[in-house]
Amino acid sequence: MKGKVCVFGSFNVDIVARVDRFPFPGESLVANSSMTSAGGKGANQAMAALKSGANVHYIGKIGEDAFGPFARRYLKSVEFDALTLLTTSDKATGNALIFVSEGEQGNAENMISVDPGANMTVSHDEIMQFASAIGCADILLVQLENNIAAIEHVINIAFEHQTFVILNPAPWQEVDDQLLTKVDLVTPNATEAQFMSGVPVTDFASAEIAADLIHKRGCKSVIITLGSMGALLSEQGVKTTIPLFPANPKDTTGAGDAFNGALAARLANGDSITDATRFAAAYAAVSVEKIGASPQISLTEVEDRLLCLA
Repeated sequence: MKGKVCVFGSFNVDIVARVDRFPFPGESLVANSSMTSAGGKGANQAMAALKSGANVHYIGKIGEDAFGPFARRYLKSVEFDALTLLTTSDKATGNALIFVSEGEQGNAENMISVDPGANMTVSHDEIMQFASAIGCADILLVQLENNIAAIEHVINIAFEHQTFVILNPAPWQEVDDQLLTKVDLVTPNATEAQFMSGVPVTDFASAEIAADLIHKRGCKSVIITLGSMGALLSEQGVKTTIPLFPANPKDTTGAGDAFNGALAARLANGDSITDATRFAAAYAAVSVEKIGASPQISLTEVEDRLLCLA
């Protein structure tokens, strides 16, 4: 049976410009191409969890603006197992402006500016509408692209029902230690790990130090993603290096979201945390070879990538 993953998180409309290089301050730069697509960390991670074989309930909030109908059409077309879509007339639908560099280095690096809009307006009463969905899930997956009060409330409900909680601390907001004690697994990248620990993370050695300090803040397990170096898993303090799977990147936008969604799905389906992390790393490697923050990926592609480092 498919494990149940409840994803509470943001929906954004992504406006992407592909450029040879990033513009300098004050410069107008002609893009090679542009596109408007669905994004937001919550929606991206929910999509990755669905593609990775989980039963997914996505919960998000949009505005009643020009982007609202686009959001509705997209989210209904995905065919999540369950969808809770809140709305507001007070704020616009979240949106992100993204530059993707296609320069000679071929690394497809990106720069992103996010206006969270409606994502930051989730209320206590709205959360109570879907509290039962959190309680019956195997995994709750949340990020920090919503108002912190809503995130705290959602995590508290999961904790009360003994639902396994994954917190992807991006984009960074300060989170207190009391909340972290209710998180089973936290998944910062190197920058976020530095914010959480106070230790600059530049390699596996510094990542291990940072992970130990994050444990002391209350987190049971930690995965620090390290870009081209791979990832460090610290499960109850036991360290495991997760290798980087080979890839020819075209667009790194959403790679972290791909990782987190796939990770949640595999944990919900009963994988060990080590196996789930390896699967997530392979899924992310496949994702950066495609265009967009939430590309179409097949399990066959991921399984083939896993064999590269078998």
